[in-house]
Amino acid sequence: MKRLLSLLLSLLLLLAGCGSGSAGTGYQQISQEEAKAMMDMQEVIVLDVREQNEYDSGHIPGAVLLPVGTIDETTAADAIPAKDATVLVYCRSGNRSKTAAAALAKLGYTNLYEFGGINTWPYETEP
Repeated sequence: MKRLLSLLLSLLLLLAGCGSGSAGTGYQQISQEEAKAMMDMQEVIVLDVREQNEYDSGHIPGAVLLPVGTIDETTAADAIPAKDATVLVYCRSGNRSKTAAAALAKLGYTNLYEFGGINTWPYETEP
């Protein structure tokens, strides 16, 4: 049942991504609700691309910190070992996450989803 839900969600995201305005960027822009559903239903890497002090002030549970200004082949490989891993990218307001998702796409990552900023995240955070 969980696999079926995951498959249906992936199909929905694929179809939604076609009209999301992110064509040609190498990533899909999704809503925070879609991101939360993916976190709950499948294995994902939640990537926080803010600075260390921002991350320390509160982040999504389980998020991996990779500040946007530090993204290169080495730092990306440390945070995201598999280039086909499902990666959900966020920042404070949604600007840096778009930049980071595009940079990761250029490095060859293929399952990238950008969902905006933590300042509008309605779900759980942790210090």
